[in-house]
Formats: sequence, structure tokens, C-alpha cells
Amino acid sequence: MKYRTLGNTGIEVSEIAFGAEFLVERPYEDTEVLIKACEENGINFVDCWMSEPDVRSHLGKAIKPNRENWVIQGHIGATWQNNQYVRTREMDKVIPAFEDFMERFQIDTLDFGMIHYVDQIDDYNEIMNGPFMEYVRKLKEEGTIAHIGLSTHSPDIGLLAAQNPEIELLMFSINPAFDMFGSVDDVGDYRKEDAYDDKDLSSINPQRAELYEICQNNGTALTVMKGFAGGNLLSDETSPFGVAMTPVQCIHYVLEQKGVSSIFVGVKTVDELMESLKYCDASESEKDYYDVLKNAPEHSFKGQCTYCGHCSPCASDIDIAMVIKLFDLAKYHDKIPESIRQHYNDLKFNATDCIACGECEDRCPFSVPIVDVMLDVQDLFEL
Repeated sequence: MKYRTLGNTGIEVSEIAFGAEFLVERPYEDTEVLIKACEENGINFVDCWMSEPDVRSHLGKAIKPNRENWVIQGHIGATWQNNQYVRTREMDKVIPAFEDFMERFQIDTLDFGMIHYVDQIDDYNEIMNGPFMEYVRKLKEEGTIAHIGLSTHSPDIGLLAAQNPEIELLMFSINPAFDMFGSVDDVGDYRKEDAYDDKDLSSINPQRAELYEICQNNGTALTVMKGFAGGNLLSDETSPFGVAMTPVQCIHYVLEQKGVSSIFVGVKTVDELMESLKYCDASESEKDYYDVLKNAPEHSFKGQCTYCGHCSPCASDIDIAMVIKLFDLAKYHDKIPESIRQHYNDLKFNATDCIACGECEDRCPFSVPIVDVMLDVQDLFEL
């Protein structure tokens, strides 16, 4: 197992972490077996958003003997009402639910107190300017939580959070399928039957790539949920690409994105956990997802830049991935936004420095015609 540092926090966590969502309505023995398997294989990071009381109690009991070795993400705003999970910002529900979390986990300090599931701008603004955030700040001031995090599926919210100095960690949904989209109204939109009907969907959405880079540059820790797109990417029948990826390929895709520290894998059994842990000993060919996405019968990434950086180094020292990303962000507007133009102008070397040697194209895993793109970039930014 390899470990990465969570942003500016200095905390080291395993690249593969344990997402405990499938422990609902399961006996304690199942939790204990999975936690022991995690510990034996070097996993030291767990997320618990579930509000079902037994899940919390079982995890707390299983982790307690080795609590000092674990880093825990716990969610504020996930409540248990009338025997079901409810996301809420009502403080008379939020506070007792979080106190219940701490009691059932048998801890005095939570490593990351996560502002739970924020996908709408109005919700984000209400949280940040109201009693919810006041409560979160109070928890940190008292030492009940060590760090503040936020979970979202929306790039718009992610960009706001990544630039908010109070948010030290962002939990975000990353996988090749979701990465084709910009912001959507609800995470359920990714699962709609016609979600992938748009034939123009290909490669990573530049807004998402911008988010990952901002997290890296700002030192905002980035942890990942839904790395397998709810399991859809693991089957030919359900994958939007028309071809299955392996857990190892999905994990590698996630861990190659800028800023990412760790991916939470949701598993029901030790056997499923071990399928993900194969990543630790996988060969480069087993990790390689490029051919899958480049040759996919649906939504092929061939010819589309994913900003992966494999084109480097450039003979003219151009940050090719950054230049193309700014180009992709700019071309969606009738007029180039000044912020994007300024960012492009601030680059030490840009598309005008391209000598058309083509060495970058030889290294590109997705066969992007980079030399031609550099000419298009010049045409756009020189207007």
C-alpha cells in the first residue's frame, strides 16, 4: 500500500480507503471482518456518511482497538429520522445526529467533519452564511473535529469549496463516466437512461480538470467517491463506453487525477475488497485504461485531451495540458472570459512557442493531434 498526504493537513492516508456504505443492515461480524482485512492490507482511512445507528456503532467498535491508526471522515447533516436516512440543515436534527455519531464511534475528536452532500449553490450559500457553518466552526474551535471537509458531486460547488480556506478537504465523485459532464442538478442525473445520449460527450470536462488542479495548487485535500460509477463501469452492459473497465483501471484513473489523495471503495465482502487491493501489485499494463477509453465503441476518448500530462516534456517547455485546458474552457464562450485570457497570457510559454516537432503526439495515449490543436489555440487567443 502506498500513502499520500491530504492537502495541507500533513495527514498521510492510504491511496485506497474504505467506504462503508454497504454495511447497512449487516451484522457486526461483517464489519469486523472487513475492518481487520483493511488493517492487514494497510488501509487506514474510512468514510462514514451513513446515519443508520448500527453502522456507526459497528464501525466504532471494530476500529476502537486500533483507533490511533485510523483517519476518519464523518458527516454533519446526515441524520436518521423515522428509521431512514435524511439529509438536513435543520439544526435541531443536525446537532443530535452528529453527537450520536461521536458517541457511537466512541471518539472525542473526529479527523474530518464533513459538511454533508452539497450539490446546489443555494444550499452552499445558506450553509456558509448560517447556523450550520457556525456550528461546524464551533466544533473545530472546541477540538471536536480536527479539520473541516465538504462532500459534493457538483463541479460548481467543488470550485467554490476548493477556494474557501475554511474547507480543508473536498470529497468528490470522480470516474471516467462522470468526468465527461459539467455540473448537473442532481447526482441522479448521471444515472438517467438518456444521460449519455449526447454524442459530443468525450474526454474529461475542462471544468472538472480545473477543479482538480485548483485543489492541488491550493492544498485542498481531494478524496474520491463513486470511482466505479456505482459499479456501472465494471460491466459491458452498464458502462456508458460500451466496454467494461476493471477495478484496477478505475482506481488508476482516479489516482492519476491532479490533487487526488485517496479513493474510497465501497465493498460488501473481503473478496470485493481484495479485487480493489490488486491495484497495489498491478503491473503498468494492468493499470492501463487508455486503450479501453480510446477504443471504446461509445464515447471514445480518442483524439480528445484528458489533460493527463503524458505529452510532456515539451521541447519548448510548453505546459501542453494547461494550454489545451484553457483552450477548451475558452471555446465554450462567445467571448473569452478575462480570467481565462489572463491565465493564458501569464503562461511563460504558450501555443505560439510550439515548433511542431510532434514528439508530444508520439507520447499521447489518446492520439490527440496536438500540433493542430496548438494552431487552433493561437487562432482563438490571437483574435
